[in-house]
Amino acid sequence: MQTEFELFTRAVPIGIGATVVMDLWAAALRQLGIPSLKLSLLGRWVGHLGRGRLIHQDIGQSAPVRGERLLGVGAHYGIGVSFAALLLFFVGEDWVASPRPGPAVLLGVVTVLAPWFILQPGLGAGIASSKTKTPLFNALKSLVTHTVFGVGLYLAALAGAIVPWSAAAAR
Repeated sequence: MQTEFELFTRAVPIGIGATVVMDLWAAALRQLGIPSLKLSLLGRWVGHLGRGRLIHQDIGQSAPVRGERLLGVGAHYGIGVSFAALLLFFVGEDWVASPRPGPAVLLGVVTVLAPWFILQPGLGAGIASSKTKTPLFNALKSLVTHTVFGVGLYLAALAGAIVPWSAAAAR
């Protein structure tokens, strides 16, 4: 049985690694001319949460928040680590030593519920991007991006299991 501290120390590198994979995917999309979430707008939304505002008509038109880019990056990576901790909580500590893709990819797919039902409505885009010009495309892009995050969870855990010092630290 893993303690909360052990779960957290295992989740941090896995969550960071998976979020980096997701960011690389977003960068590739941008290179193809497909926009992705601006982390400064995520930071703006998080900053307004602290002021009691969850839903915006258009987050781009809402008042900027001091340090919103840094706040957005921190939230983005913090969420990635939280999702990794959730994965480890459900699959158990044995998965870290011998990761399998199924649970990680499944969790990645499930995590799309957060942007569909919390973030996108909060930013003013509607449930599953329903208020955007291309709702189906945007909703599917979110699904694929979160599936890529799930693959990143697996790859980060696999990298940790392969690197001897990391695997020893995970035990």
